[in-house]
Amino acid sequence: GALLVNERIDREELCGALSPCSLGFEIVVENPLELYSGTVEIQDINDNDPVFPSSQARLEISESVAAGARFPLESAQDPDVGINSLQTYQLSANPNFALDVQTRVDGSKYAELVLEKELDREEQRELNLVLTALDGGSPPRSAHVQIHIDVVDANDNAPVFNQSTYKASVRENTPSGTLVAKISAYDLDDGPNGDIIYSFSSHTPAKVRELFALDSATGELRVKGQLDYEETKLYEIYLQAKDKGAVPGVAHCKVLVEVVDVNDNAPEVTVTSVYSPVPEDAAPGTVVALLSVTDLDSHDNGLVNYVNDNAPKSSQDSYDVYVPENNMPGIPILNVSATDPDLGRNAHLSYTLLGDTTFGHLFSINRDNGTLYLLTSLDHEDQVEFNMMVQVQDGGFPPLATNVSVSVFVTDLNDNAPMVLYPHPNTTTTYTDVVAPGTPAGHMVTKVVAVDADAGYNAWISYTLLQATDPSLFSVGLHNGEIFTARQLREDDAPEHTLVILLKDHGEPVLSTSATISISVAETVKEVLTDLTDVAPASDPRRHVTFYLILAVILVSAAFFITMLSVGIFKCYKWRQSRELYNSSRSTTYRTPGPFNHIDAVRGGFTPPSFYHQVYLTTDSRQSDLLCKKPFTSSPLGSRQGTIRNGEPGLYHQIVGTASRLPTPAE
Repeated sequence: GALLVNERIDREELCGALSPCSLGFEIVVENPLELYSGTVEIQDINDNDPVFPSSQARLEISESVAAGARFPLESAQDPDVGINSLQTYQLSANPNFALDVQTRVDGSKYAELVLEKELDREEQRELNLVLTALDGGSPPRSAHVQIHIDVVDANDNAPVFNQSTYKASVRENTPSGTLVAKISAYDLDDGPNGDIIYSFSSHTPAKVRELFALDSATGELRVKGQLDYEETKLYEIYLQAKDKGAVPGVAHCKVLVEVVDVNDNAPEVTVTSVYSPVPEDAAPGTVVALLSVTDLDSHDNGLVNYVNDNAPKSSQDSYDVYVPENNMPGIPILNVSATDPDLGRNAHLSYTLLGDTTFGHLFSINRDNGTLYLLTSLDHEDQVEFNMMVQVQDGGFPPLATNVSVSVFVTDLNDNAPMVLYPHPNTTTTYTDVVAPGTPAGHMVTKVVAVDADAGYNAWISYTLLQATDPSLFSVGLHNGEIFTARQLREDDAPEHTLVILLKDHGEPVLSTSATISISVAETVKEVLTDLTDVAPASDPRRHVTFYLILAVILVSAAFFITMLSVGIFKCYKWRQSRELYNSSRSTTYRTPGPFNHIDAVRGGFTPPSFYHQVYLTTDSRQSDLLCKKPFTSSPLGSRQGTIRNGEPGLYHQIVGTASRLPTPAE
């Protein structure tokens, strides 16, 4: 009489939200016959998560909404009942909203967002919250929904200038359209609430509006009329910025425009008193007239000077000075001459070197008379040319000046002897050139290479044969230093020759040096080296140690190379064997011969005739060579021999080599 569950019971499928969930049944009992009715109550377990209608919710809330406003949220659904059903909601932490969970008449829960702190779109344009629904199970199941809140803009911000006062300066007589200043304001609102229009303030004078124009979109203030410094020196312009909101916000700023004076007015001379006629016996210094001079311009433009209207004039605009190198320090090399037709202090001239930090340690000029001195000895090989500027200035106020360029050229002296590059003179190594016996005349044997640090004729080098073992055998090129055979070498010529070459430049005085050349007459260089070993210095025992060390390194390196090469060849050989085995296994059907596993089928002769067309490998074979299939014959031995004959020659030898013996006819 046990009542068993016949299939899985789903309470939500049977009863939905109905609670309690009951199933009725009847039981018939025989002997005696009785009828019993019963009810099974299906108890709920927490096997369902709460579910939101969508994974994301989107709200638009104006930043002008007051605190306390409520915003209903979509509810989650949980098919479980009782304590396992949806019990509460939770909201992620944020500074603006709180969550209020309410209960309906049927006991279900729903949530509302409550605005606790007013929104500010300029501070935060959007908010992202997470709403979590929890049931009462243990552990509780949950569901989440993302709430995206767009903060809608309200015209709650007035435009703001980045400066309350702008300052600009413009020259008088500036043409119309010249940019004076650019004002800029910003509005944190969006759309029309943030669009700005610039304009003059209502109390801006009409005169200012005639002289200046303002771009309402860009805020650029430009010259419109004719500015005159003598009329107005400073303009104070008031501007405003408005947004395009229903109730526009307004901001104000001030632009101070200073008019810069231009020297557009000539001095005016007025005779205030005249004494006339003048007696012929008037004493020197008698006042004849009083003059006054005025200028409407300001500052320097309005200052009037009587005299210093002539700048100093030099007899030459530029000077070229040639100085021999290795000069005596402190010698004068040039006198810069200039004159000024003014009188008195206005005609007093002073001379200075401009940028004297560059050549201040080399040159100096007398401030009063313009004499240029050379302070140190110059070297043509170090620097050939110096360029500088001399300024001649009078004593007027303001002073007038003239610049004169001076170029100093360092001329070359023959102070460097020729220097031999080959053969190197400062070495103990013997340079020996080789010439073969019987060499004909005109054959170039070697060449002397030399340079001279001087310039021009002082650097021209000539080569002459100063001394030779046989003066008739060799000659040297006068200008190129090439050494030739003057005649054909004979058998009776000396085997070793020493030549001394004289090298002279063309300077005044002539400077010279010499080079020594050794020439050996031999068929090969080996003979020369053999001869040289006879005169080589005593051997150093340390050289043998070095030789043995080098030899040991070479032997170890050779052994390592041979070892690595052998390992590589062996690895390649093994790889090829495995590769051939792999290819063979892919193209041939291998079948395990049942009880004859690990037995050489070719050698044993126990394979049934029906298996003769298969190829089996020996148990110790490492090869993967294949044999061709041959039709069945009456003799097992004949079948095996035919199979072997139809294989490739290489394969035939290989199989014979792997079998210890062939089966006899009796077998």
